[in-house]
Amino acid sequence: MTSIANTKPISYLESHAARLSEELAHNGGPVVITQNGVASMVIEGFQQFQEKESLIAALKIIAQGEQHRLQGQGISAQESRRQLKVARQNPV
Repeated sequence: MTSIANTKPISYLESHAARLSEELAHNGGPVVITQNGVASMVIEGFQQFQEKESLIAALKIIAQGEQHRLQGQGISAQESRRQLKVARQNPV
């Protein structure tokens, strides 16, 4: 889990949005925005957001594969290698 070292009040966001955007582009973020002293939102840089979304997508694929394996679906590594060998020998 990411440590929450960068915390700003919502008034900072309101008055320094452009500066905060530059900070996120430079540092990546995330920045926790507080309202009345309570964390209310997290803002992160676009690059960090994209990387996180890619990681989540990969983890979902891995989890789905593991679920299929536990249900007895799928093929063995040996069968997979055999299918790849056949596919390489017979290109479409």
